Amino acid sequence: MSDATPISPHVLIGELDRHLFAEGRHHELYRMLGAHPMHYDGESGVRFAVWAPNAGRVNVVGSFNGWDSSANPMQFDAGTGLHLTFVPGVAKGDLYKFAIFDQRGCALGLKADPVALRAQHPPETASVVHGLVDYDWGDDAWMTSRHQSDPIQQAMSVYEVHLGSWARVPEDDDRYLSYSELADRLIPYALQMGFTHLELMPVAEYPFDGSWGYQPTGLFAPTIRHGSAEEFAGFIDRCHQAGLGVLMDWVPAHFPADAHGLARFDGTALYEHEDPRQGYHQDWKTLIYNYGRREVRNFLVANALYWLDCFHIDGLRVDAVASMLYLDYSREPGQWVANEQGGRENLDAVAFLRELNTLTHAKFPGTVMIAEESTAWPGVSAPVESGGLGFTFKWNMGWMHDTLGYFSRDALYRKYHQSELTFGLVYAFTENFVLPISHDEVVHGKGSMIAKMPGDDWQQRAGLRALYAVMWSHPGKKLLFMGNEFAQRREWAYAQSLDWHLLDNAAHLGIQQMVAELNRLYRREAALHQRDHAQEGFSWIDYQDTENCVLAWSRHGPSNAPDIVIVVNLIANPHRQYRIGLPDAGRWTVMFDSDAVQWGGSGFARIEAYESQPIAWHGHSNSVELTLPPMAVLMLRKS
Repeated sequence: MSDATPISPHVLIGELDRHLFAEGRHHELYRMLGAHPMHYDGESGVRFAVWAPNAGRVNVVGSFNGWDSSANPMQFDAGTGLHLTFVPGVAKGDLYKFAIFDQRGCALGLKADPVALRAQHPPETASVVHGLVDYDWGDDAWMTSRHQSDPIQQAMSVYEVHLGSWARVPEDDDRYLSYSELADRLIPYALQMGFTHLELMPVAEYPFDGSWGYQPTGLFAPTIRHGSAEEFAGFIDRCHQAGLGVLMDWVPAHFPADAHGLARFDGTALYEHEDPRQGYHQDWKTLIYNYGRREVRNFLVANALYWLDCFHIDGLRVDAVASMLYLDYSREPGQWVANEQGGRENLDAVAFLRELNTLTHAKFPGTVMIAEESTAWPGVSAPVESGGLGFTFKWNMGWMHDTLGYFSRDALYRKYHQSELTFGLVYAFTENFVLPISHDEVVHGKGSMIAKMPGDDWQQRAGLRALYAVMWSHPGKKLLFMGNEFAQRREWAYAQSLDWHLLDNAAHLGIQQMVAELNRLYRREAALHQRDHAQEGFSWIDYQDTENCVLAWSRHGPSNAPDIVIVVNLIANPHRQYRIGLPDAGRWTVMFDSDAVQWGGSGFARIEAYESQPIAWHGHSNSVELTLPPMAVLMLRKS
């Protein structure tokens, strides 16, 4: 077959594919668009397909034709806006881009493939012929169990990780760990720490290290920084076989304006809006997807499904949802365009998110969709059929803000601000919440978690231990960013490893071991997780003792699970003979004390169990006098 022989688009892509794409319902777009090795007319080569409806002409250029923009023209299919061709002799590993020309034949530049399944190592920007990931999975047991699971009732403790800075190889020019090396080191560490899931900061290919992956240009390509797509699949497989779930941060809210990317892809505002009041994000200097265009929605939905399908990802944490929902997000009057009803809601984005969540849950039962949504938008985690957005969970940004605000105050003033800890329980069951202490809280001058704590070194460590104990005993799933589990003292820096040497210090090791114990208790005790999102899973014992900065509450599991009583003292003075009401009579064992010596505490109480007394207190028939350690949290379980 001659290179010059045109091949009908109808031969390269079937009628069903064309029909589904034209309707915006091609949920396996990654099998149709991009570069796919194939055989045609007795020759091996690659089928290229790209959506560029307003281009006058598109040619494939690459290492196989000397980057000659005239060598391999593509055929245009007017019914779909696709440009297609088959190039014999092209093989996996060859580099390519699309040369875009306008209607007058003027060259508009070279664009990377929006559906490339692999990309060059940044700062190089070419796409790489690869084909769909070819990997022999061994996680059948995990996938079967996931399909039958109910994430709402399960324990979920997430370790958020930036793969490029969790650890590096200092003896080899401080290079990144490979996916294989990460599997060898990160998986056993996460298991040792008792986490149920890893959450990977974005792994879709991105050009600028300093964006941490939140400005991707290759949504279908796992970053080559740590190895190939097959090696990434191997990392996920090993996680699953070890019993560890994997979530991934996903960025459908915006995309960077890099010349090789999606910006004005075919010479027009194809993926974004033409009007900068709708299509330009002022805070991040990025472009906003046009969710009203069916092909753009299809592109994003198919990308989400791709990660769940081809890489067995267990769920997506959707970044910057608030910026998607509001047309006036971070804009002044006159800088935004109202919707067709005159309102500020982005109705197209709402429709997209509902479609996204409906499809992911239907096609991949047991996976989770998590919204980073910082406003009071109603029903973020409510089902689509009842008017919600359909997410499984929503990050509780209000809890995070109020709790960190409280713990950053000097203990002397905390009695005036106790409502910062109690207010979250007013709305705790309006959504399925995740309590996040994420990377965003330890960058850009915010300091490390332990640096947020007031007082001397002892008070800082005690305060951090108490904060984590409050978090793990509070309703909601858990998320903790790497390094926080051992109280790293400096801010997170994306270009260097965590300060693992701190674990040579007993104080840091104690905090790390305490977090592992919190995870163990959280997973073991049904009362601490099974009713995370139900009002009947929580009741106050006392929230009014502001003078002593003491709070007490109960967590309730199903009928066959014992209650857990949590008592919190958030000043540096201990309280002796402090009486609290108990939900039941009997012997109550202290199953956790954040002031215990093994965590680096003072060991002030050292009392293993208490017998209740038939003295009415706090609305209960039985009560007990406790010894409350300074700046500490106790958890009691009926023996």
